[in-house]
Amino acid sequence: MDNEERFNLLARNTEEIVTADELRNILAINPSPKSYIGFEPSGLVHLGWVICANKVKDFIDAGFEMTIFFADWHAYINDKLGGDIERIRTCARYMEDCFEALGVPRDKVKFVLASDIMNLEYWEAVVKVGKVTSLSRIKRAMTIMGRKEDDAELDSSKFLYPLMQATDIFRMDIDVAYSGIDQRRAHMLAREAGEKLHWKVPVALHTPLLPGLKGVSRMDPVANKMSKSDPDSGILIHDSPADIERKIKKAFCPPEVEGNPLLAICKYILFQRDPVFVIDRPEKFGGKLEFASYDELERTYSAGKLHPMDLKTGVAKALSDQLEPARAYFERNPRNYDIMRQAIGLL
Repeated sequence: MDNEERFNLLARNTEEIVTADELRNILAINPSPKSYIGFEPSGLVHLGWVICANKVKDFIDAGFEMTIFFADWHAYINDKLGGDIERIRTCARYMEDCFEALGVPRDKVKFVLASDIMNLEYWEAVVKVGKVTSLSRIKRAMTIMGRKEDDAELDSSKFLYPLMQATDIFRMDIDVAYSGIDQRRAHMLAREAGEKLHWKVPVALHTPLLPGLKGVSRMDPVANKMSKSDPDSGILIHDSPADIERKIKKAFCPPEVEGNPLLAICKYILFQRDPVFVIDRPEKFGGKLEFASYDELERTYSAGKLHPMDLKTGVAKALSDQLEPARAYFERNPRNYDIMRQAIGLL
C-alpha cells in the first residue's frame, strides 16, 4: 500500500482532517506513526462505536501504532458512573471486549488507562499546557465533556479536563489524534498549545457523529448524537434483534433526508460493510428493493419512492445481521459485560 492509498484509507468516512497536508507528510516520513482515540469509561456501548472501530481498523491497516485510551480519571472528574473510580475501571475492561467484538484485533492495539501515564512528568506537562492556555479557552473547550461552560463554576476540577486531554496526546507522543467531531475543541487546544510550547503538533482526524434515534436537533449534531444515557435514543452493540426492531420502529424517520437518523445509520454503518442494502417488501407493496450505494438509496427516499416504514424494516433487519458477531462474542465472553451491567444496576 503506497502513501496515497494509506491517506485515502484514513480519509474515508471522515468529517475533517486538520490538516490533510500534515497527515500526508507524516505518512511520507514516518513508517510507523502513532495514533490514539480516547474514551471515558461511562456505560454500555452503542452503535456509534462501529464508526470508531472501523476507523481504528483503518489506522491499523495504514501502519499506525494504535492506542485506545480509557480516560478513567477524566471520567471521574466528569461524574461518570457516580464518580466511582473502580466502576469506571470495570467499564474500561468491558469496553476492551466491545472493541474486540466489533472486529478490532487485540494484538494490533494497545489499551491504556489514564492512570498508567499519570506520573510526575504528566502533571508537569499539564501545568505547562495550562500556562499557555487562557481560562476562557479552557471553558470553551468544556463542551468536549458534554458540559456547558458555566458548569465549571460548580466544580473546579472540571477546569483540568481539557488540559488533561491535551496532555494525554503529548505524553503518549501521538502523531494523529482521532475522535468524533465532538472532541474537536480539545484537539484544537492541543494543537495551539503544542505550537506555543514548541512540542510536536498533532494532526486531528474526526469522524461524524451518529445521530440519536429521537432526532432531537437538526442544527446541532453534538446535542443530537446517539447517547448511552438515553436507552431509547440508540442501539447497543449487543442488543437482541427484538430490541433493535422495537427501537427502530419508534425512531424518528421524516420523509426527507436531512436530520433522518435511519439514513445516517445506512450511510455510516450499513454501507461501510455491505455493498448492497436490501429491503424485503411484500409483492403488493412493490417487492424486494436492492440499493448498490448510499447515494442511490438517498435519491430514492428523497423522491418519495420508499416509504419510511419500509426503510425502518430494512434497517432493523440489516442492523441485526451486522451486529450478530458482537452478540455472539458476548454470549461466549459474558464476564465483563455482566459485571458492568451489575455495576449499573441492570443485573
